[in-house]
Parts: sequence; structure tokens; C-alpha cells
Amino acid sequence: MPHADDPHYLRYVALGDSQTEGVGDGDDTVGLRGFADRLAEHLAQHNKGVTYANLGVRGRLARHVRAEQLAPALALRPDLATVVAGVNDLLRPQFDADEVAGHLEAMFTALTAQGAHVATLTFPDPARITPLARPLSSRVTALNTTIRRAARRHGVTVAETGHHPVVTDPRLWSPDRLHASPLGHQRIAAALAHALALPGSNDDWTHPLPPPATPSPTGWSATAAELRWAAAFLGPWLGRRLRGRSTGDGRTAKRPRLLPVRVGADRT
Repeated sequence: MPHADDPHYLRYVALGDSQTEGVGDGDDTVGLRGFADRLAEHLAQHNKGVTYANLGVRGRLARHVRAEQLAPALALRPDLATVVAGVNDLLRPQFDADEVAGHLEAMFTALTAQGAHVATLTFPDPARITPLARPLSSRVTALNTTIRRAARRHGVTVAETGHHPVVTDPRLWSPDRLHASPLGHQRIAAALAHALALPGSNDDWTHPLPPPATPSPTGWSATAAELRWAAAFLGPWLGRRLRGRSTGDGRTAKRPRLLPVRVGADRT
């Protein structure tokens, strides 16, 4: 197992939901990349022999990630694991931050007890990305607080992606405003690499992007954009919830086994 001052991780396993699967970075035709793939590629650039498995499946709640992914992850005996879940939970009417944190902490406990170094994230306030999400702000604050507490108890590395101003830049988000864009996934991977003090990492991920070529809409144009977003994404999402459906129904992990990591040209 690697030491804190010599982080040569060779067996990386990612657990989580759609962000871990890579939704927003590619598609189901060409394939999904995502922050976990990008972090694995960063590891492979500096360590020969890195293998990587991705157990993330879209739509999964924290309890699903624990029930479905923890045992397979432990069987792979990772020396590095990322656990990123909870956003799907806070979108549900009956959200309990302590319950979600309990599932996350159970995964932290089991993975670190086996010798893995675990990393996780905090989440940005969605109201800073779309005003219609303002009712979720207090939930995100509560979830981030419980994640930090659980992480401290188990020596889990936390990438604080929530509070940097750049995370509100629309270019870091896909059109649905729930998933990161390719550039957003790149920044998440860089944040995790920096938090883990991996070779070749730095705080560039916190820096603002260059000014956009066209200004953000204001006034009626901004309101119209919000309404279009609600019709295109919020409405269908609510419809699935009312029908008890999930985008992850029938899906399994895209990379359930530890496989070598190919490092190629940047596909951002």
C-alpha cells in the first residue's frame, strides 16, 4: 500500500452515481469518460501498471451505492477509492443528510479498514448555478457538513469543490445543470488529484476560466432560459420520479473489473 508521502496508487476503484459513471462527458454512443476516468489517466501518467475499475451507475442513491458497489469494490482490494454519492438523495422529497452520511461513512469505514486510501467531494450550492434550485441550498450545506465530519473520522481526503467561484461557471456544467460538462469533469479530476497531492497536480483547477465570448443572458432572456431548462430537463426528471423510474434502471457498471489504463491524447 502507498504511503502518504509516496502516493503511488496502482489499484483504483471508483464508487458512485452518474458523476462517477461520467454522464455529461461523452455519451452512450461514443462512451462516457468522466472525472474517474480522468483521474485514472492522471495516475497512469506517473505510475506504470495502474489498473482501474468504475462501479458507478447513474440514478443511484447513497444506499444503493453501498448495497450494490461496496462488496465488489472490497473484492478488488483497491489502494485508492473514490466515493461520490448523495446528490440524487438531496433531490428526493424525504432527504435526511445524516442517513446519507451514514451510508457514505459505512463505505469509508470498510474501505479504509482494508487499507485503501479514500477520497470524496463536497458539492456546490445548486442555487449558484440555477435560481430554481434555491430550495436545495440548505440540503447541500447539511450534506457537505456531514461528509466532512465522516471523512475526518476515517482519514478520508476531501476535495472541496463546492466553494470556489469557478464552479458556478456555466461552461463547467452540461445543459441539464445536474451533471458536469467535459471541462467540469476535468476540473473535478484535477481537484481530486490536488487534494491527494498526486505528482503533477496543482491548484490550477480553482482558477477562473477566460471571459466567455458572449455574455450570460439577463432580464427576460435569462427568465426564458430558465423556462426552457425547466421544460427540457426538470419536467422529465419530475415525471420519472412520479412514475418511480430512474435513468439507471437496468444499467450495470461500465468497468466492473480492474483493467489497465490507456493514456492517450486529451479528449476534453
